[in-house]
Amino acid sequence: MVKFAQTGRPDRTEIHKFVAMSIQKLLLLFLSLSSLFPPVAGHAQDKWDLRRCVDYAVANNISVKQADVQARLSKLTLEQSQWNQIPILSLGTQFGVKSGNTQNPNTYTLSTQTYTLNNWQLQSSVTAFNFSSIRKAIEASRYSWQAALANSEKTKNDITLNVANAYLSVLLAIGTSQAAELQLHLSQNQLALTRKQVNAGALPELNAAELESQVAQDSATYVSTKGTIQLDILTLKAYMGLDAATPFDVYTPPVEDIPVESLADLQPDAVYAMALVHQPLQKMDSLNIVSARMNRDASKGAMYPTFSIVGSLGASWISPFPENDLSKPPSITTDTLYNFRQVGSNGVFVEDVPTYTTKNKPYFSQLHQTFNQFIGISVNIPILNNRTLRTAYDKSKLNLLNLQLTRDQDNLTLKQNIYQAYTAAISSLQKFEANKITVAATQKSYDYAQKRYNIGMLNTVDLLTQQNNFFNARINLLNSQFDYVFKMKVLEFYKGLGVKLSK
Repeated sequence: MVKFAQTGRPDRTEIHKFVAMSIQKLLLLFLSLSSLFPPVAGHAQDKWDLRRCVDYAVANNISVKQADVQARLSKLTLEQSQWNQIPILSLGTQFGVKSGNTQNPNTYTLSTQTYTLNNWQLQSSVTAFNFSSIRKAIEASRYSWQAALANSEKTKNDITLNVANAYLSVLLAIGTSQAAELQLHLSQNQLALTRKQVNAGALPELNAAELESQVAQDSATYVSTKGTIQLDILTLKAYMGLDAATPFDVYTPPVEDIPVESLADLQPDAVYAMALVHQPLQKMDSLNIVSARMNRDASKGAMYPTFSIVGSLGASWISPFPENDLSKPPSITTDTLYNFRQVGSNGVFVEDVPTYTTKNKPYFSQLHQTFNQFIGISVNIPILNNRTLRTAYDKSKLNLLNLQLTRDQDNLTLKQNIYQAYTAAISSLQKFEANKITVAATQKSYDYAQKRYNIGMLNTVDLLTQQNNFFNARINLLNSQFDYVFKMKVLEFYKGLGVKLSK
Protein backbone atom coordinates (compact mmCIF):
# COMPACT_ATOMS: atom_id res chain seq x y z
CA MET A 1 0.00 0.00 0.00
CA VAL A 2 0.99 3.62 -0.46
CA LYS A 3 1.93 5.18 2.85
CA PHE A 4 0.69 8.77 3.18
CA ALA A 5 2.29 11.55 5.12
CA GLN A 6 0.81 12.76 8.40
CA THR A 7 -0.93 15.55 6.50
CA GLY A 8 -3.27 12.93 4.96
CA ARG A 9 -2.33 13.92 1.41
CA PRO A 10 -0.38 11.41 -0.69
CA ASP A 11 3.26 12.18 -1.24
CA ARG A 12 3.85 12.45 -5.01
CA THR A 13 7.31 10.89 -4.79
CA GLU A 14 6.01 7.94 -2.82
CA ILE A 15 3.22 7.39 -5.34
CA HIS A 16 5.68 7.40 -8.24
CA LYS A 17 7.94 4.96 -6.41
CA PHE A 18 5.02 2.65 -5.75
CA VAL A 19 3.89 2.83 -9.39
CA ALA A 20 7.42 2.16 -10.62
CA MET A 21 7.80 -0.86 -8.35
CA SER A 22 4.43 -2.24 -9.45
CA ILE A 23 5.19 -1.80 -13.13
CA GLN A 24 8.59 -3.45 -12.69
CA LYS A 25 6.93 -6.42 -11.02
CA LEU A 26 4.46 -6.72 -13.89
CA LEU A 27 7.29 -6.55 -16.43
CA LEU A 28 9.20 -9.24 -14.58
CA LEU A 29 6.08 -11.39 -14.64
CA PHE A 30 5.62 -10.70 -18.34
CA LEU A 31 9.21 -11.52 -19.22
CA SER A 32 9.27 -14.65 -17.08
CA LEU A 33 6.41 -15.95 -19.22
CA SER A 34 8.00 -14.87 -22.49
CA SER A 35 7.87 -18.38 -23.89
CA LEU A 36 4.11 -17.92 -23.95
CA PHE A 37 3.56 -21.64 -23.53
CA PRO A 38 2.54 -22.51 -20.00
CA PRO A 39 -0.23 -25.11 -19.76
CA VAL A 40 -3.60 -23.70 -20.68
CA ALA A 41 -6.14 -23.78 -17.91
CA GLY A 42 -9.25 -25.67 -18.85
CA HIS A 43 -11.15 -28.86 -18.36
CA ALA A 44 -9.31 -31.85 -16.98
CA GLN A 45 -8.86 -33.94 -20.11
CA ASP A 46 -6.18 -35.68 -22.08
CA LYS A 47 -3.93 -33.45 -24.12
CA TRP A 48 -3.21 -34.34 -27.72
CA ASP A 49 0.37 -34.12 -28.91
CA LEU A 50 1.26 -34.02 -32.59
CA ARG A 51 1.98 -37.75 -32.84
CA ARG A 52 -1.41 -38.62 -31.44
CA CYS A 53 -3.15 -36.14 -33.76
CA VAL A 54 -1.36 -37.55 -36.81
CA ASP A 55 -2.11 -41.18 -35.87
CA TYR A 56 -5.77 -40.36 -35.36
CA ALA A 57 -5.96 -38.47 -38.65
CA VAL A 58 -4.35 -41.30 -40.61
CA ALA A 59 -6.87 -43.74 -39.12
CA ASN A 60 -9.98 -41.57 -39.49
CA ASN A 61 -9.51 -38.97 -42.22
CA ILE A 62 -11.97 -39.51 -45.09
CA SER A 63 -9.39 -38.80 -47.81
CA VAL A 64 -7.10 -41.46 -46.35
CA LYS A 65 -9.98 -43.95 -46.26
CA GLN A 66 -10.85 -43.18 -49.88
CA ALA A 67 -7.24 -43.72 -50.96
CA ASP A 68 -7.25 -47.05 -49.14
CA VAL A 69 -10.46 -48.09 -50.93
CA GLN A 70 -8.86 -47.22 -54.28
CA ALA A 71 -5.85 -49.37 -53.39
CA ARG A 72 -8.12 -52.30 -52.58
CA LEU A 73 -9.97 -51.84 -55.87
CA SER A 74 -6.63 -51.97 -57.69
CA LYS A 75 -5.79 -55.17 -55.82
CA LEU A 76 -9.05 -56.74 -57.04
CA THR A 77 -8.19 -55.70 -60.61
CA LEU A 78 -4.82 -57.42 -60.24
CA GLU A 79 -6.43 -60.61 -58.95
CA GLN A 80 -8.92 -60.56 -61.82
CA SER A 81 -6.13 -60.21 -64.39
CA GLN A 82 -4.30 -63.14 -62.80
CA TRP A 83 -7.40 -65.30 -63.14
CA ASN A 84 -7.32 -64.68 -66.89
CA GLN A 85 -4.56 -67.31 -67.07
CA ILE A 86 -6.90 -69.97 -65.68
CA PRO A 87 -8.94 -72.09 -68.16
CA ILE A 88 -12.54 -71.05 -68.72
CA LEU A 89 -15.05 -73.80 -67.82
CA SER A 90 -18.77 -73.60 -68.48
CA LEU A 91 -21.69 -76.02 -68.33
CA GLY A 92 -24.67 -75.50 -70.62
CA THR A 93 -27.96 -77.26 -71.26
CA GLN A 94 -30.89 -76.86 -73.66
CA PHE A 95 -34.43 -78.17 -73.33
CA GLY A 96 -37.12 -77.70 -75.95
CA VAL A 97 -39.46 -79.10 -78.61
CA LYS A 98 -38.54 -79.64 -82.26
CA SER A 99 -40.97 -80.46 -85.08
CA GLY A 100 -41.14 -80.63 -88.85
CA ASN A 101 -38.83 -82.55 -91.15
CA THR A 102 -36.18 -83.16 -88.50
CA GLN A 103 -33.23 -85.48 -88.09
CA ASN A 104 -33.30 -87.52 -84.96
CA PRO A 105 -30.01 -86.58 -83.24
CA ASN A 106 -29.65 -90.07 -81.81
CA THR A 107 -30.71 -92.31 -84.75
CA TYR A 108 -29.84 -89.78 -87.50
CA THR A 109 -33.06 -90.64 -89.38
CA LEU A 110 -35.34 -88.03 -90.95
CA SER A 111 -38.93 -87.80 -89.86
CA THR A 112 -41.73 -85.31 -89.44
CA GLN A 113 -42.39 -86.32 -85.87
CA THR A 114 -42.32 -83.83 -83.01
CA TYR A 115 -39.47 -84.42 -80.56
CA THR A 116 -38.68 -83.24 -77.06
CA LEU A 117 -34.93 -82.52 -76.76
CA ASN A 118 -32.44 -82.03 -73.95
CA ASN A 119 -28.75 -81.35 -74.72
CA TRP A 120 -25.84 -81.07 -72.29
CA GLN A 121 -22.41 -79.61 -73.02
CA LEU A 122 -19.37 -78.94 -70.80
CA GLN A 123 -16.92 -76.57 -72.52
CA SER A 124 -13.45 -75.36 -71.59
CA SER A 125 -10.78 -73.20 -73.21
CA VAL A 126 -7.44 -71.74 -72.19
CA THR A 127 -5.23 -69.24 -73.98
CA ALA A 128 -2.02 -70.93 -75.02
CA PHE A 129 -0.26 -68.02 -76.72
CA ASN A 130 -1.24 -64.42 -77.39
CA PHE A 131 2.10 -62.62 -77.68
CA SER A 132 2.31 -62.04 -73.88
CA SER A 133 -0.79 -59.86 -73.86
CA ILE A 134 -2.21 -61.49 -70.72
CA ARG A 135 1.14 -61.50 -68.93
CA LYS A 136 1.70 -57.82 -69.73
CA ALA A 137 -1.81 -56.99 -68.54
CA ILE A 138 -1.09 -58.76 -65.24
CA GLU A 139 2.13 -56.80 -64.78
CA ALA A 140 0.30 -53.57 -65.62
CA SER A 141 -2.29 -54.33 -62.94
CA ARG A 142 0.45 -55.20 -60.45
CA TYR A 143 2.25 -51.88 -60.95
CA SER A 144 -1.07 -50.03 -60.91
CA TRP A 145 -1.84 -51.61 -57.53
CA GLN A 146 1.57 -50.59 -56.19
CA ALA A 147 0.94 -47.06 -57.49
CA ALA A 148 -2.37 -47.03 -55.63
CA LEU A 149 -0.54 -48.02 -52.44
CA ALA A 150 1.93 -45.19 -53.03
CA ASN A 151 -1.00 -42.82 -53.53
CA SER A 152 -2.40 -43.97 -50.20
CA GLU A 153 0.94 -43.16 -48.58
CA LYS A 154 0.97 -39.78 -50.35
CA THR A 155 -2.47 -39.01 -48.93
CA LYS A 156 -1.25 -39.93 -45.46
CA ASN A 157 1.79 -37.69 -45.91
CA ASP A 158 -0.38 -34.80 -47.09
CA ILE A 159 -2.67 -35.23 -44.09
CA THR A 160 0.36 -35.43 -41.79
CA LEU A 161 1.72 -32.14 -43.15
CA ASN A 162 -1.70 -30.48 -42.94
CA VAL A 163 -2.21 -31.70 -39.37
CA ALA A 164 1.26 -30.46 -38.40
CA ASN A 165 0.54 -27.06 -39.93
CA ALA A 166 -2.84 -26.86 -38.19
CA TYR A 167 -1.27 -28.02 -34.92
CA LEU A 168 1.39 -25.30 -35.10
CA SER A 169 -1.34 -22.78 -35.90
CA VAL A 170 -3.13 -23.79 -32.70
CA LEU A 171 0.10 -23.40 -30.72
CA LEU A 172 0.65 -19.98 -32.27
CA ALA A 173 -2.92 -18.95 -31.48
CA ILE A 174 -2.50 -20.09 -27.87
CA GLY A 175 0.75 -18.19 -27.54
CA THR A 176 -0.80 -15.07 -29.06
CA SER A 177 -3.78 -15.36 -26.73
CA GLN A 178 -1.56 -15.66 -23.68
CA ALA A 179 0.45 -12.65 -24.80
CA ALA A 180 -2.80 -10.72 -25.26
CA GLU A 181 -3.93 -11.81 -21.80
CA LEU A 182 -0.70 -10.55 -20.24
CA GLN A 183 -1.07 -7.31 -22.17
CA LEU A 184 -4.60 -6.96 -20.82
CA HIS A 185 -3.47 -7.58 -17.24
CA LEU A 186 -0.67 -5.08 -17.69
CA SER A 187 -3.10 -2.43 -18.92
CA GLN A 188 -5.59 -3.22 -16.15
CA ASN A 189 -2.92 -2.84 -13.47
CA GLN A 190 -1.65 0.32 -15.13
CA LEU A 191 -5.22 1.65 -15.04
CA ALA A 192 -5.62 0.72 -11.38
CA LEU A 193 -2.41 2.52 -10.43
CA THR A 194 -3.27 5.55 -12.55
CA ARG A 195 -6.75 5.66 -11.03
CA LYS A 196 -5.17 5.89 -7.57
CA GLN A 197 -3.00 8.76 -8.72
CA VAL A 198 -6.01 10.50 -10.29
CA ASN A 199 -8.00 10.07 -7.10
CA ALA A 200 -5.04 11.47 -5.17
CA GLY A 201 -4.93 14.46 -7.49
CA ALA A 202 -1.49 13.58 -8.85
CA LEU A 203 -2.71 12.95 -12.41
CA PRO A 204 -5.56 14.33 -14.51
CA GLU A 205 -8.69 12.28 -15.27
CA LEU A 206 -7.66 12.17 -18.93
CA ASN A 207 -4.86 9.71 -18.11
CA ALA A 208 -7.33 7.25 -16.60
CA ALA A 209 -9.73 7.67 -19.52
CA GLU A 210 -6.98 6.92 -22.00
CA LEU A 211 -6.01 3.79 -20.07
CA GLU A 212 -9.64 2.69 -19.88
CA SER A 213 -9.75 2.91 -23.67
CA GLN A 214 -6.57 0.83 -23.85
CA VAL A 215 -8.06 -1.80 -21.50
CA ALA A 216 -11.15 -2.03 -23.70
CA GLN A 217 -8.98 -2.44 -26.79
CA ASP A 218 -6.83 -5.09 -25.10
CA SER A 219 -9.97 -6.92 -23.95
CA ALA A 220 -11.27 -7.04 -27.52
CA THR A 221 -7.89 -8.31 -28.73
CA TYR A 222 -7.86 -11.01 -26.06
CA VAL A 223 -11.40 -12.16 -26.91
CA SER A 224 -10.46 -12.24 -30.60
CA THR A 225 -7.43 -14.44 -29.90
CA LYS A 226 -9.59 -16.87 -27.92
CA GLY A 227 -11.88 -17.12 -30.93
CA THR A 228 -8.89 -17.73 -33.19
CA ILE A 229 -7.86 -20.64 -30.98
CA GLN A 230 -11.26 -22.27 -31.37
CA LEU A 231 -11.28 -21.74 -35.14
CA ASP A 232 -7.80 -23.23 -35.48
CA ILE A 233 -8.82 -26.18 -33.31
CA LEU A 234 -11.84 -26.77 -35.56
CA THR A 235 -9.54 -26.76 -38.58
CA LEU A 236 -7.27 -29.28 -36.87
CA LYS A 237 -10.26 -31.48 -35.98
CA ALA A 238 -11.43 -31.38 -39.60
CA TYR A 239 -8.07 -32.67 -40.83
CA MET A 240 -8.12 -35.35 -38.15
CA GLY A 241 -11.67 -36.46 -38.90
CA LEU A 242 -12.61 -35.74 -35.28
CA ASP A 243 -16.13 -34.63 -34.42
CA ALA A 244 -16.30 -30.89 -33.83
CA ALA A 245 -18.17 -31.39 -30.53
CA THR A 246 -15.50 -33.68 -29.05
CA PRO A 247 -13.63 -32.09 -26.10
CA PHE A 248 -10.13 -31.36 -27.28
CA ASP A 249 -6.98 -29.81 -25.86
CA VAL A 250 -3.47 -29.81 -27.28
CA TYR A 251 -0.14 -30.30 -25.60
CA THR A 252 1.81 -27.05 -25.88
CA PRO A 253 5.57 -27.57 -25.83
CA PRO A 254 7.79 -24.48 -25.64
CA VAL A 255 8.49 -23.45 -29.19
CA GLU A 256 12.21 -23.20 -28.49
CA ASP A 257 12.19 -26.91 -27.53
CA ILE A 258 10.88 -28.02 -30.94
CA PRO A 259 13.83 -29.73 -32.67
CA VAL A 260 14.81 -28.51 -36.12
CA GLU A 261 17.56 -29.62 -38.46
CA SER A 262 20.40 -27.31 -39.30
CA LEU A 263 19.99 -25.38 -42.54
CA ALA A 264 23.38 -26.72 -43.56
CA ASP A 265 21.86 -30.23 -43.52
CA LEU A 266 18.88 -29.12 -45.58
CA GLN A 267 20.52 -27.83 -48.72
CA PRO A 268 17.88 -27.84 -51.49
CA ASP A 269 19.85 -29.96 -53.96
CA ALA A 270 20.41 -32.71 -51.41
CA VAL A 271 16.83 -32.52 -50.15
CA TYR A 272 15.50 -32.74 -53.71
CA ALA A 273 17.64 -35.79 -54.48
CA MET A 274 16.32 -37.56 -51.39
CA ALA A 275 12.75 -36.45 -52.06
CA LEU A 276 12.84 -38.08 -55.50
CA VAL A 277 13.52 -41.37 -53.72
CA HIS A 278 11.36 -41.07 -50.61
CA GLN A 279 8.31 -39.01 -51.58
CA PRO A 280 5.25 -41.21 -52.35
CA LEU A 281 4.11 -38.95 -55.19
CA GLN A 282 7.33 -39.58 -57.11
CA LYS A 283 7.05 -43.32 -56.41
CA MET A 284 3.46 -43.28 -57.64
CA ASP A 285 4.43 -41.46 -60.85
CA SER A 286 7.19 -43.97 -61.61
CA LEU A 287 4.92 -46.95 -60.96
CA ASN A 288 2.13 -45.49 -63.09
CA ILE A 289 4.59 -45.06 -65.97
CA VAL A 290 5.70 -48.69 -65.75
CA SER A 291 2.06 -49.79 -65.59
CA ALA A 292 1.21 -47.70 -68.66
CA ARG A 293 4.17 -49.18 -70.52
CA MET A 294 2.90 -52.69 -69.74
CA ASN A 295 -0.60 -51.72 -70.85
CA ARG A 296 0.83 -50.45 -74.12
CA ASP A 297 2.58 -53.77 -74.73
CA ALA A 298 -0.59 -55.68 -73.81
CA SER A 299 -2.63 -53.60 -76.26
CA LYS A 300 -0.08 -54.29 -78.98
CA GLY A 301 -0.21 -58.04 -78.30
CA ALA A 302 -4.00 -58.00 -78.56
CA MET A 303 -3.69 -57.04 -82.25
CA TYR A 304 -1.95 -60.36 -83.07
CA PRO A 305 -3.49 -63.85 -83.34
CA THR A 306 -4.52 -65.64 -80.17
CA PHE A 307 -4.03 -69.41 -79.92
CA SER A 308 -6.24 -71.32 -77.51
CA ILE A 309 -6.76 -74.94 -76.52
CA VAL A 310 -10.44 -75.84 -76.49
CA GLY A 311 -12.34 -78.93 -75.43
CA SER A 312 -15.88 -80.07 -74.73
CA LEU A 313 -17.97 -82.96 -73.46
CA GLY A 314 -21.54 -83.45 -74.68
CA ALA A 315 -24.59 -85.72 -74.48
CA SER A 316 -28.24 -85.55 -75.54
CA TRP A 317 -31.68 -86.99 -74.81
CA ILE A 318 -34.70 -87.18 -77.11
CA SER A 319 -38.26 -88.32 -76.73
CA PRO A 320 -39.66 -90.38 -78.26
CA PHE A 321 -36.72 -92.76 -78.68
CA PRO A 322 -38.36 -96.24 -78.97
CA GLU A 323 -36.54 -99.48 -78.14
CA ASN A 324 -37.70 -103.09 -77.66
CA ASP A 325 -38.98 -103.98 -74.25
CA LEU A 326 -37.09 -107.19 -73.57
CA SER A 327 -38.86 -107.68 -70.30
CA LYS A 328 -41.97 -108.83 -72.20
CA PRO A 329 -42.24 -111.88 -74.58
CA PRO A 330 -42.32 -111.19 -78.33
CA SER A 331 -45.50 -111.63 -80.41
CA ILE A 332 -45.49 -114.26 -83.31
CA THR A 333 -48.81 -114.62 -85.18
CA THR A 334 -48.05 -117.47 -87.75
CA ASP A 335 -47.60 -121.23 -87.46
CA THR A 336 -44.02 -121.87 -86.67
CA LEU A 337 -41.60 -124.70 -86.82
CA TYR A 338 -38.52 -123.98 -84.89
CA ASN A 339 -39.17 -120.27 -85.38
CA PHE A 340 -39.42 -120.66 -89.17
CA ARG A 341 -42.48 -120.49 -91.37
CA GLN A 342 -43.18 -121.79 -94.86
CA VAL A 343 -43.57 -119.25 -97.65
CA GLY A 344 -44.90 -120.23 -101.14
CA SER A 345 -45.06 -123.68 -102.74
CA ASN A 346 -41.39 -124.14 -103.28
CA GLY A 347 -40.88 -125.17 -99.67
CA VAL A 348 -38.44 -122.40 -98.84
CA PHE A 349 -38.42 -121.41 -95.18
CA VAL A 350 -37.56 -117.91 -93.92
CA GLU A 351 -36.87 -116.71 -90.37
CA ASP A 352 -39.87 -115.35 -88.57
CA VAL A 353 -38.86 -112.08 -86.75
CA PRO A 354 -40.62 -111.72 -83.42
CA THR A 355 -42.53 -108.51 -82.73
CA TYR A 356 -41.58 -106.89 -79.40
CA THR A 357 -43.39 -104.31 -77.36
CA THR A 358 -41.53 -100.92 -77.51
CA LYS A 359 -40.76 -98.39 -74.81
CA ASN A 360 -38.96 -95.02 -74.64
CA LYS A 361 -35.23 -95.39 -73.99
CA PRO A 362 -34.33 -94.23 -70.43
CA TYR A 363 -32.89 -90.74 -69.92
CA PHE A 364 -29.46 -91.70 -68.58
CA SER A 365 -29.12 -94.56 -71.06
CA GLN A 366 -29.48 -92.05 -73.87
CA LEU A 367 -26.94 -89.71 -72.25
CA HIS A 368 -24.49 -92.59 -71.95
CA GLN A 369 -25.10 -93.67 -75.54
CA THR A 370 -24.71 -90.15 -76.97
CA PHE A 371 -21.76 -89.07 -74.80
CA ASN A 372 -19.05 -87.40 -76.96
CA GLN A 373 -15.73 -85.57 -76.48
CA PHE A 374 -13.84 -82.92 -78.39
CA ILE A 375 -10.40 -81.34 -78.03
CA GLY A 376 -8.66 -79.00 -80.42
CA ILE A 377 -6.88 -75.72 -81.08
CA SER A 378 -8.61 -72.42 -81.72
CA VAL A 379 -6.99 -69.50 -83.53
CA ASN A 380 -8.51 -66.01 -83.37
CA ILE A 381 -7.00 -63.61 -85.92
CA PRO A 382 -8.15 -59.98 -85.68
CA ILE A 383 -8.77 -58.72 -89.20
CA LEU A 384 -11.41 -56.04 -89.17
CA ASN A 385 -12.90 -54.86 -85.87
CA ASN A 386 -13.75 -51.21 -86.50
CA ARG A 387 -10.19 -50.23 -85.53
CA THR A 388 -10.98 -50.95 -81.88
CA LEU A 389 -7.68 -52.67 -81.12
CA ARG A 390 -5.58 -50.14 -83.02
CA THR A 391 -7.31 -47.25 -81.26
CA ALA A 392 -6.75 -48.91 -77.88
CA TYR A 393 -3.05 -49.28 -78.71
CA ASP A 394 -2.74 -45.65 -79.82
CA LYS A 395 -4.51 -44.49 -76.65
CA SER A 396 -2.16 -46.55 -74.51
CA LYS A 397 0.85 -44.83 -76.11
CA LEU A 398 -0.62 -41.38 -75.50
CA ASN A 399 -1.50 -42.32 -71.93
CA LEU A 400 2.11 -43.34 -71.36
CA LEU A 401 3.31 -40.01 -72.74
CA ASN A 402 0.83 -38.12 -70.55
CA LEU A 403 2.02 -39.93 -67.41
CA GLN A 404 5.63 -39.15 -68.28
CA LEU A 405 4.72 -35.47 -68.58
CA THR A 406 2.86 -35.68 -65.26
CA ARG A 407 5.99 -37.10 -63.64
CA ASP A 408 8.12 -34.30 -65.07
CA GLN A 409 5.63 -31.70 -63.85
CA ASP A 410 5.44 -33.24 -60.37
CA ASN A 411 9.23 -33.35 -60.14
CA LEU A 412 9.44 -29.73 -61.25
CA THR A 413 6.81 -28.70 -58.69
CA LEU A 414 8.63 -30.65 -56.00
CA LYS A 415 11.90 -28.91 -56.82
CA GLN A 416 10.22 -25.50 -56.80
CA ASN A 417 8.55 -26.24 -53.47
CA ILE A 418 11.83 -27.32 -51.91
CA TYR A 419 13.74 -24.28 -53.13
CA GLN A 420 10.89 -21.99 -52.09
CA ALA A 421 10.74 -23.63 -48.66
CA TYR A 422 14.51 -23.26 -48.27
CA THR A 423 14.41 -19.60 -49.31
CA ALA A 424 11.41 -19.00 -47.04
CA ALA A 425 13.21 -20.72 -44.15
CA ILE A 426 16.22 -18.43 -44.56
CA SER A 427 13.92 -15.41 -44.75
CA SER A 428 12.01 -16.57 -41.67
CA LEU A 429 15.24 -17.08 -39.76
CA GLN A 430 16.45 -13.61 -40.69
CA LYS A 431 13.09 -12.13 -39.74
CA PHE A 432 13.18 -14.03 -36.45
CA GLU A 433 16.64 -12.68 -35.63
CA ALA A 434 15.56 -9.16 -36.60
CA ASN A 435 12.44 -9.44 -34.45
CA LYS A 436 14.55 -10.47 -31.46
CA ILE A 437 16.51 -7.25 -31.87
CA THR A 438 13.24 -5.33 -32.24
CA VAL A 439 11.86 -6.86 -29.04
CA ALA A 440 14.99 -5.91 -27.13
CA ALA A 441 14.83 -2.36 -28.50
CA THR A 442 11.10 -1.88 -27.84
CA GLN A 443 11.51 -3.31 -24.35
CA LYS A 444 14.22 -0.79 -23.61
CA SER A 445 12.08 2.01 -25.04
CA TYR A 446 9.13 0.89 -22.96
CA ASP A 447 11.26 0.76 -19.80
CA TYR A 448 12.44 4.35 -20.38
CA ALA A 449 8.90 5.46 -21.20
CA GLN A 450 7.64 3.90 -17.99
CA LYS A 451 10.23 5.71 -15.93
CA ARG A 452 9.45 9.03 -17.60
CA TYR A 453 5.74 8.45 -17.10
CA ASN A 454 6.28 7.73 -13.43
CA ILE A 455 7.93 11.10 -12.90
CA GLY A 456 5.37 12.96 -14.98
CA MET A 457 7.56 13.62 -18.01
CA LEU A 458 5.51 11.49 -20.43
CA ASN A 459 1.81 11.51 -21.13
CA THR A 460 -0.40 8.42 -21.18
CA VAL A 461 -0.77 8.31 -24.95
CA ASP A 462 2.98 8.09 -25.48
CA LEU A 463 3.27 5.46 -22.76
CA LEU A 464 0.56 3.35 -24.39
CA THR A 465 2.24 3.76 -27.75
CA GLN A 466 5.46 2.32 -26.34
CA GLN A 467 3.53 -0.42 -24.58
CA ASN A 468 1.71 -1.41 -27.79
CA ASN A 469 4.96 -1.33 -29.75
CA PHE A 470 6.47 -3.72 -27.23
CA PHE A 471 3.42 -6.00 -27.42
CA ASN A 472 3.39 -6.01 -31.24
CA ALA A 473 7.11 -6.75 -31.30
CA ARG A 474 6.55 -9.77 -29.06
CA ILE A 475 3.73 -11.02 -31.32
CA ASN A 476 5.86 -10.52 -34.43
CA LEU A 477 8.68 -12.43 -32.77
CA LEU A 478 6.31 -15.27 -31.95
CA ASN A 479 4.90 -15.34 -35.50
CA SER A 480 8.34 -15.36 -37.11
CA GLN A 481 9.53 -18.08 -34.75
CA PHE A 482 6.61 -20.36 -35.63
CA ASP A 483 6.94 -19.51 -39.31
CA TYR A 484 10.62 -20.48 -39.21
CA VAL A 485 9.84 -23.75 -37.41
CA PHE A 486 7.17 -24.68 -39.94
CA LYS A 487 9.36 -23.88 -42.94
CA MET A 488 12.08 -26.08 -41.46
CA LYS A 489 9.57 -28.86 -40.84
CA VAL A 490 8.55 -28.69 -44.49
CA LEU A 491 12.17 -29.18 -45.55
CA GLU A 492 12.56 -32.06 -43.09
CA PHE A 493 9.37 -33.57 -44.49
CA TYR A 494 10.68 -33.42 -48.06
CA LYS A 495 13.95 -34.95 -46.90
CA GLY A 496 11.99 -37.93 -45.61
CA LEU A 497 12.43 -37.22 -41.89
CA GLY A 498 8.71 -36.93 -41.20
CA VAL A 499 7.21 -34.24 -38.97
CA LYS A 500 8.00 -34.24 -35.27
CA LEU A 501 7.75 -31.57 -32.59
CA SER A 502 9.64 -33.41 -29.86
CA LYS A 503 13.05 -34.99 -29.59
